[in-house]
Amino acid sequence: VIGQPAKSKRPKEHGENKVFNKKVKPKTPKMKERESADSSLKSQSILTQVMDKGRFQKLAATLSLSAGQSIELRCKGSNVTWNYPSYLDTFKDSRLSIKQLDRYGQLILANSTAADTGEYSCWLQLCNGNKCRKDETKTGSTYIFFTDKEELFVPTPSYFEIVYLNPDKPAVIPCRVTTPSAKVTLHREFPAEEIETDGTDIIYDAKKGFVYQHPTSDHKGIVYCKAESQGAPQISIKYHLLYVEVPKGPPSTTIGASSSRAELGDSVHVICTVLGEPDVDVKFRWQYPGQEFERPGIIQNFWRLINRGTGHTTRLSKSVLLVEDFEAKDAGNYICVAQNLQGETTVATKVELN
Repeated sequence: VIGQPAKSKRPKEHGENKVFNKKVKPKTPKMKERESADSSLKSQSILTQVMDKGRFQKLAATLSLSAGQSIELRCKGSNVTWNYPSYLDTFKDSRLSIKQLDRYGQLILANSTAADTGEYSCWLQLCNGNKCRKDETKTGSTYIFFTDKEELFVPTPSYFEIVYLNPDKPAVIPCRVTTPSAKVTLHREFPAEEIETDGTDIIYDAKKGFVYQHPTSDHKGIVYCKAESQGAPQISIKYHLLYVEVPKGPPSTTIGASSSRAELGDSVHVICTVLGEPDVDVKFRWQYPGQEFERPGIIQNFWRLINRGTGHTTRLSKSVLLVEDFEAKDAGNYICVAQNLQGETTVATKVELN
C-alpha cells in the first residue's frame, strides 16, 4: 500500500502563494522597483486561479493539486484563447468548461484526474477583421501536476508507444509523472539494465520525460520508466525506440505499372511508392487518361514501417490505382503527385494498348 504523499518542504517560489483581493490597490513602487516592473511588462501574466471566498492567486510556473480537486482559471481580456492537454478535446470531456465573459476568459476543470496533468496556458488574441494574432505581451502559463498515489505516471491510451530517434533533433521518452518529487529512472528491457541519466546527453524533465539530446542508432530498443514515491515502485508503459535516417525534403517517389502494354479488358494497376521518415505523412494525387471520360479508377493508399537491416527504420507509403476492363481511352500517361510537409514530387509512367 502506498502511503499518503507527504507535504512538500521545498522553498516556495516567488508569487506562488501570493493571494490578493481585487479591491486592494498596489502600492506605488520605488524607483528601482518601478524599473524592474516596467521591464517585466513584456512577460506579464494574465492567468490567475480562483480560490474560495472570491480570492485570486497568481500562478507560478508549476502547481500541484490532488487528483479529484476541481480548478477554475481566469485570464484577463475580452478575447482569450486557451491551451490545455489535448486529450480533453479528443474525448470531448464534459468535465472541461471554457467560457468567454466580458472581461475575462474562464476555464473550469471538474473532478480532475492524474491524466489531466500538463500545461494550461492562455493568451489574448488581437484581431483585425477575420485575421487574428497572438498578443505576446499578454500571456499566462502554468504546468499543473494532479497528484495521485495510485497513478505516479500520467496515464496514456495505449500500453506501447513508438518513439522515433532522428539524428538531428532531440527525442523524448514521454513518461511524465503526476508527482514532481517522484524519483524516476530509465531502463532498457534487453539487456535488462538501468540507463544512466548524465544530465548532458540524456536528461530528465518531470514535465516531459527523458530527453535524448543527440539520438544515435545505439539508443534503439525497448525501454520503460520506473517511478518511486513513498511506496512500491510503479512501471510505465513500454516505448519502442526506432532510429531514423532519411534525407529531409520532398518525397522520394517511384512509379511503376503492372504492365506497360495492356490488352482490351485487362486489369491494370499502377503503383506509386515513397520511402520517407516514419512519422511524416504522405498524400497522393493522381492524373490518368480515363479521368477525362469519368472512367472510375479504384485508388488504395496504405503504409507500413520497414527495417532496412542497418538499424534504420523508414516508412513505406504506397498508392495503388487500379483500372479494370482496360479500354482504348485508358491508354496514356499515369501521373502520381506525392506530397509531404517539405514539398511534392511528380512521377509518371505510360501504359499503351496492344
